[in-house]
Amino acid sequence: MLQFEELIQKLHDLKPDLDDLEDALDVKAMRNEIDELDHKASEPGFWDDTQNSQKILQRSAKLKDKLAAMESLRNLWDDAMTLCELANEEGDLTVLPDAQAEIEKLSKDLEQQRLQTLLTGEYDAKNAILTFHAGAGGTEAQDWADMLYRMYNRWAERHNYKVKLLDYLDGEEAGLKSASILIEGENAYGFLKGENGVHRLVRVSPFDASGRRHTSFASLEVMPEIDDTVEVEINPADIKMEVYRASGAGGQKVNKTSSAVRLTHIPTGIVVACQVERSQYQNRDVAMRMLKSKLLEIKEREHLEKIEDIKGVQKEIAWGSQIRSYVFMPYTMVKDHRTGYETGNVNAVMDGDLDGFIHAYLKALSQGTLGNYGSDD
Repeated sequence: MLQFEELIQKLHDLKPDLDDLEDALDVKAMRNEIDELDHKASEPGFWDDTQNSQKILQRSAKLKDKLAAMESLRNLWDDAMTLCELANEEGDLTVLPDAQAEIEKLSKDLEQQRLQTLLTGEYDAKNAILTFHAGAGGTEAQDWADMLYRMYNRWAERHNYKVKLLDYLDGEEAGLKSASILIEGENAYGFLKGENGVHRLVRVSPFDASGRRHTSFASLEVMPEIDDTVEVEINPADIKMEVYRASGAGGQKVNKTSSAVRLTHIPTGIVVACQVERSQYQNRDVAMRMLKSKLLEIKEREHLEKIEDIKGVQKEIAWGSQIRSYVFMPYTMVKDHRTGYETGNVNAVMDGDLDGFIHAYLKALSQGTLGNYGSDD
């Protein structure tokens, strides 16, 4: 039957991509490494060095997850092909919707796995710390920063990532001046690293009684959460610490005592803050991890040899060098100026549908085809 023959052809078209993914993952080498790690874990005295044993178990678990995902794709392809061939022989159209759904799932899962093979950066597997800053423009820009804050929270929810509020500074009339969140989950930083930059909004302002069109800017910083396994040396004399009273986002639970901590790295001017933990000491620990993460991200991005080489990184954000524009009026369009990827479904994007932009960035990054940004739409 024509319907099933078309589906069978789709499966044949997906087969080379499936084979390429298996080659890229080097499944045979993966199995060998899993065997070696399992052998180490079974040796006497394995737990004598707890730190090393945990690294071995974490590596083994990660490889097993990747292998299971690849095997799941193979099984999905086999099951879909069997279903289509049997239904085609029997002329049974009742299973057509199921067959179409399986192939759609296979195609989506395959694309997701292919993207994960692009996440080869040293810190791509880490959690991500996102910091939002409203640009110049008062209430309008602060409302835009709050819209971005909601958008990335929704993206995290869509991907079953856990979100933890770290810091939040209310806007004067609406929105926020700045905020930081931690997005926890495998590859969170790898997927979100390309979102770092200035985001531009064009719309009719709800705060303008004359109904005029406004352009607003907000910036997003994305950095990997650095844990204790990564050593970052910072001179204590280079850190200025301030304690202040927390200011919570609407509906968010934050400590209202004067236990919030703001750290400034004097040589670079980098500022980080945390206000959500119970004590000043806990907030300081979190803020120190944020500072280390930020310094390390800059060091890696700028290909510097040591933290001390970072100079002048906290100058004024260069408005106009936006990575992406969100146009609500006179037409609807969201466009990434680096990859050229765009969509007219602004509402879906603002509700966290960012995968198209993220995927386009990762592909362009791997191919070395990222363009200049900051151009008009």
